[in-house]
Amino acid sequence: MTATPVAPPPAPAAGGGARPRRRRRTRLQLLTTTDRVVLAVMVAVPALIVLCIVWLPTLGTVLLSFTGWNGIGGLDRVNFVGTDNYEAITTSYPPFWTAIRNNVLWLAVFFLVATPLGMFLAVLLDRDLKGSWFYRSSIYLPVVLSLALAGFIWQLIYSRDQGLLNVVLGLEGSDRVDWYGDPSVNIWAVLVAASWRHVGYIMLLYLAGLKSVDLALKEAAAMDGASETRTFFSVVFPTLAPINVVVLVITVIESLRAFDLVWVVNKGRNGLELLSALVTANIVGEASLVGFGSAIATILFAIAMVFVVPYLGSILREERR
Repeated sequence: MTATPVAPPPAPAAGGGARPRRRRRTRLQLLTTTDRVVLAVMVAVPALIVLCIVWLPTLGTVLLSFTGWNGIGGLDRVNFVGTDNYEAITTSYPPFWTAIRNNVLWLAVFFLVATPLGMFLAVLLDRDLKGSWFYRSSIYLPVVLSLALAGFIWQLIYSRDQGLLNVVLGLEGSDRVDWYGDPSVNIWAVLVAASWRHVGYIMLLYLAGLKSVDLALKEAAAMDGASETRTFFSVVFPTLAPINVVVLVITVIESLRAFDLVWVVNKGRNGLELLSALVTANIVGEASLVGFGSAIATILFAIAMVFVVPYLGSILREERR
C-alpha cells in the first residue's frame, strides 16, 4: 500500500505587504491598454491642476518671502534679502502680533462656543421635533447667504446711530456704542457675526453623523438605564470620532483663513487685524510690499500645516488598514 502524496503547504509571504502587492499587480494585468491610458489621464489631470493652482503658487510665495520685491518690474528687479522680512515682521511690525492674538481668539471662540453650540443644535434637531425642517433651514441659512448680504444684515444690527442692538440695549446719545468702530469691542462684534455662520455649518455636519449612528446602541444604553446625557457622551459621541476630526480641522482652517468680514468692516485695521488681512493689505494694498506680504503668508501657511499634516497622516493610516 502506497501513501497518498500530500501537497506541501503554501510558502509564507516574504513580507506583510507581499500579498496585497501581488493582488494589485494582478488587477493591473487585467486592464487593457485603453483602460491604462484612461486611468493615467484621470490621475494626471487632477494632479497637474493641483500642482499648478496650489503647489507652484505656494512655492513661489515662499521664495518671494526672502526678497524685497515690490511687484514692479521683471524678475531681474527681485533682490534677495534673506530673512530680513521675517525679522521685520516679528520685531518692528506691531499689527503682526495683534493679528496673531486675534486669530487665536477667533480659534478659541469657534472651538469653545460656536462648535459646541452647533453640536447641541444638531442633537436637538436629530430628535425629529415638530417643524425641525424649519429650524434646520433657518440655522443653516447664514451659511448660504452671500457675504454682501450678511454684512448688510449685521450693519443694520451694529450701526451706532440706527442699529438694532443699541435700541434693544436702550443706549441713547453719547452712550451709544460704535460696535464696528470701537477697537475695544469690534473684534467681539465680528466674532458674533462669524459664529452665526459657523454654527449652521457645524450643525449640518453633526446632524449627518448622528443620522448614521446605529439605533441599537441607543436602545441598549436605554435598557441599561443610562440617561440621555450619558448615552450621548458614552455611546454616541465616541462613534462620531471621524466627524469630530473633520470638525476640528474645519474649525482651525476657518479660524486661520478668516478674512471676509473684517475686510468688509474696515479692511482689517483698528482692532480687526488678522493674518489674512495683513497679507492682502501688504501685497495688493498701496504699499505693494510683495516680499513682506509673502513672508506673512508663509508664516500663515506654516501654522496651518501644524494642524493639517497630522490630519492627513491619520487619513493615510486609516486607508492603509
